[in-house]
Amino acid sequence: MGNAEVQSIHVHPVKAFRGLSPREAVVEPWGLAGDRRWTLIDDGGKVVTQREQPRLALAAAEPLAGGGVRLSAPGRAPLTVMVPEPEATVPVNIFGTKVEAVPAAAAAHAWCSAYLEAEVRLVHLDDPATRRPVDPGFALPGETVSFADGYPLLVTTTASLDALNSLVAEGDHAHEGPLPMNRFRPNVVVAGTEPWAEDHWSRISIGEVVLRAAKTSARCVVTTTDQDTGVRGREPLRTLARHRRVDGRLVFGQNLVPLSTGTIRIGDPVRVLG
Repeated sequence: MGNAEVQSIHVHPVKAFRGLSPREAVVEPWGLAGDRRWTLIDDGGKVVTQREQPRLALAAAEPLAGGGVRLSAPGRAPLTVMVPEPEATVPVNIFGTKVEAVPAAAAAHAWCSAYLEAEVRLVHLDDPATRRPVDPGFALPGETVSFADGYPLLVTTTASLDALNSLVAEGDHAHEGPLPMNRFRPNVVVAGTEPWAEDHWSRISIGEVVLRAAKTSARCVVTTTDQDTGVRGREPLRTLARHRRVDGRLVFGQNLVPLSTGTIRIGDPVRVLG
């Protein structure tokens, strides 16, 4: 793979909120430390994401010591939310899977509901080691995940984005391109590969951490959402449907599961092990 290396790292403390771009991050068995340990749910317990609420792209969550978050969003005064005591849990429906989580303080529910103009609650995943298994069709025994869509880490490559943007430029909605990488909300962005190389990985190392590739990432309407404005377009789904349809899924990026833990950093070498 030549001189492939980590170009950027992205952590999303609250699922569907704006991400952070630290220079390094700790890889835990269930994902990057602090990534998607919080999520919003509706009054029926279903996870709320940018699929239903594209304005979540404009909300931010700054991580605090101890796992809390400081929420901010347009038109709202910031709110500090501490990790709730795990005295009682509520059921969370995340894409058909039931997971127990701990509700935040009432002030957090009120803040998020006022911003979205919809009744939602903020909940915290207190024990990622046991609460939510990875899809058993693509998991090894004991593997778990946070509130990420399905897998601990999502990796994308700059070469594949460049290739996709070239295809977008040839299509009916060329005016929407080139698209930035944040449309795909990855955890790790790798530079220095061939386009679509990640499709064929089975095991890689990022610095000192070894990860296995679980499956390519199926993409949804969130990728059509401008992460700076919350406005939706047609790309990249139009182009992915023409050029990147695999088993009925529109794919971009690779889902990874850690086989070891450690710290990854911008500039770390990325090696294909198998």
